[in-house]
Amino acid sequence: MNIEQIYTGCLAQGAYYIESKGEVAIIDPLREVTPYIKRAEKDKAKIKYIFETHFHADFVSGHVTLAKETGATIIYGPNADPSFEALIAKDGQEFKIGELTLKVLHTPGHTMESTTYLLKDKHGKDHAIFSGDTLFLGDVGRPDLAQKAAHMTQEDLAGLLFESLRTKIMPLADDIIVYPAHGAGSACGKNMMKETVDTLGNQKKMNYALRANMTKDEFIAEVTEGLLPPPKYFPLNVKMNKEGYEDIKEVLKRGTKALTPNEFETLANETEAVVLDVRHQDDFVKGHIPRSIFIGLNGDFAPWVGALIADVQQTILLVTPEGQEEEAVTRLSRVGFDHTIGYLKGGFDAWKKAKKEVDSIASYPADKLKETLSKKDAAVFDVRKESEFLSEHLVNAENTPLDTINDHLASFPDKKDFFLHCAGGYRSVIAASILKSRGIHNLIDIAGGFDALKVAGMEMTDYVCPSTL
Repeated sequence: MNIEQIYTGCLAQGAYYIESKGEVAIIDPLREVTPYIKRAEKDKAKIKYIFETHFHADFVSGHVTLAKETGATIIYGPNADPSFEALIAKDGQEFKIGELTLKVLHTPGHTMESTTYLLKDKHGKDHAIFSGDTLFLGDVGRPDLAQKAAHMTQEDLAGLLFESLRTKIMPLADDIIVYPAHGAGSACGKNMMKETVDTLGNQKKMNYALRANMTKDEFIAEVTEGLLPPPKYFPLNVKMNKEGYEDIKEVLKRGTKALTPNEFETLANETEAVVLDVRHQDDFVKGHIPRSIFIGLNGDFAPWVGALIADVQQTILLVTPEGQEEEAVTRLSRVGFDHTIGYLKGGFDAWKKAKKEVDSIASYPADKLKETLSKKDAAVFDVRKESEFLSEHLVNAENTPLDTINDHLASFPDKKDFFLHCAGGYRSVIAASILKSRGIHNLIDIAGGFDALKVAGMEMTDYVCPSTL
């Protein structure tokens, strides 16, 4: 038995490769399918099945392309109704992969088609579950993301999830391994552990949603409490996963078209394309193309693109570090942004050499902000999440979370300089780029963010553990 978790950190997503006796099953593959095909070739094995736990909202799965390239059968659980050819399995149906068996456990609640796959070894012993977004480590799937019947509420779905967990998963043995679809950082849950593999027995002890004495009403109340609005691109990704999408090879061919500075500038002026700069934030601060948006590849790139650009039909022009054009287009396509139309050949250096207009972001070290605030009043805006802000923040700072930055435009001073910070410097530069693209230029970024402010000894509110908020 060969089980591999293929984990993608920027999406906090786990895909799975299962091989036995020359047959392979892939669970919840990513958009770029070549790694799965090459892995099977290495094992001299054939990909037989592609199992989807549900219609994903936070990324575009590679199921359609992988089936096309390998002839493998796409399998969904009950209630799924994709537009492409797939096998819609019955609850309890079993599938053979070499000496192994995968059993369908229909576990609605996160979505109506959500399914957990129970893996049995060659002796028929339960070995592991691939729980999708039904059960995470430390949490369960959100009940507010499904494309559901109009009469259903998130409370109705939470009630279904309670029953699914109690009747299908919790009765299983404690030594069963839990392989979830996501880990900490995913927007598909709210309280996930940083670990990506655990035993079911430990989850029964650690996971608040699996308490043995928990009532259904308590479960519904706790699972639905504190849910932030889902990112706007989520339903668009569900649509692509359900209806199909363009082959990634075509997306890469179009997106990696090299453009001279003149060609790039002409396209930027003549189209409604967003100029997306994916370099390191320190480089963007020093210099960038005016009105470009920064979202660096070194951070949670794809989720922030999805949250802030939102419309997957948006055309995009890329400014990248040299040699990372294909990586940027690939990572955009993972969340459904397929309309990149080219990149700046030679990067920002080529733009400068062509003597094109450039912009920059004013930046202060934390100790300079401390000195400034000791002499005069100035507004400070903290773009971290509300939970981070409530846990501890700079006295008198205002919270304007990055994911809702466009809702706070009226909060920023018209003429007086103001300051932005996040935790370490990545998100505040994103925020600064968005504000500057909206014509707000009287901002100053705090290098190093909240961490640097603490080191500088600035006055903070009393710390409150986030788990007690």
